[in-house]
Amino acid sequence: MTRRPTINDIAEAAGVSIGAVSFALNDRPGVSARTRERILAIAAEMGWQPSAAARGLSVSRAEAIGLVVARDAATLGVEPFYMKFIAGLETELSATGTALVLQVVADHDRAIEALRGLWAARRIDATILTDLWADDTRIAALSSMGLPAVLVGHPRPGSSIPAVWSDDAAALTEALAYLAAIGHRRIARVAGLAALEHTRIRTLAFRAAATRHRLESAEVIDTDYTWEAGAWATEQLLTSARPPTAITYDNDIMATAGLHVARKLGLDVPGNLSIIAGDDSQLCEMAYPALSALARDVLAYGANAARTLLAHLDGAPATDFQDTTPRLLLRDSCSPVAPQ
Repeated sequence: MTRRPTINDIAEAAGVSIGAVSFALNDRPGVSARTRERILAIAAEMGWQPSAAARGLSVSRAEAIGLVVARDAATLGVEPFYMKFIAGLETELSATGTALVLQVVADHDRAIEALRGLWAARRIDATILTDLWADDTRIAALSSMGLPAVLVGHPRPGSSIPAVWSDDAAALTEALAYLAAIGHRRIARVAGLAALEHTRIRTLAFRAAATRHRLESAEVIDTDYTWEAGAWATEQLLTSARPPTAITYDNDIMATAGLHVARKLGLDVPGNLSIIAGDDSQLCEMAYPALSALARDVLAYGANAARTLLAHLDGAPATDFQDTTPRLLLRDSCSPVAPQ
């Protein structure tokens, strides 16, 4: 082959998992002697060689990946997205005997400090960086440390760190197009943290779609993803002089809070107000009416992030991976706009 072979190529040729290839190439237990010999023979035939970074790590690997989350710890336990994402990471890491070291810190400075300490002590081999900011100091810090990583978010121009991402703009554009098609002219968005890169991408997409569909109003309120912030933003919108007839929310927590506020104000959903949640979860299915949502396989998203990082550690080139785009899943919380 013209390009450098990777462990993905070896796994495909041998008909085994990436984890089995990693075990065989690194002389670790976990595969039979016959399978190990077959994998090594295929690798030799392909001319596979580990990268210099992978060779250095294989000598004293910690067999652990770091996930240092910079956010309020109280929000992690109530947000289904993060729990599913971590579960997805674990399904892939556990298959290779790799541990996940999780820390929750207050801000990016503390995240950098935590990663530097874990890396210096060789407690982790690499890290997964989530909740990327538009201006994120952690990325440059990782490069200066030489700590292998994968970004969970859109690829960064000029960065050699591979990214696992999905098209946030396309998902929100689809949601707005649907609402406009069923007659909504006043659509609002209750967004997440303004500093987050995916919040900025969604806001730009929302405003572009609002202009394209010639909406009467398209207000955006930035929040912190919590139930309380979602409820407050919804009340501000619904008690205004010209309230929206539809609201999109950046997560399921805020969408259920919005449903609660609408009912408290005596509004019917979807008769007076249509709601679309930015994440799908059992919360959306358990709500009444069940909430429409931008749905995706979050477990697969986490597994793809872990798989990309493990392959990178084992010598694969730093290649970005685009995950599936969230799709609009319609339930009972959307209907054509009611006559005024």
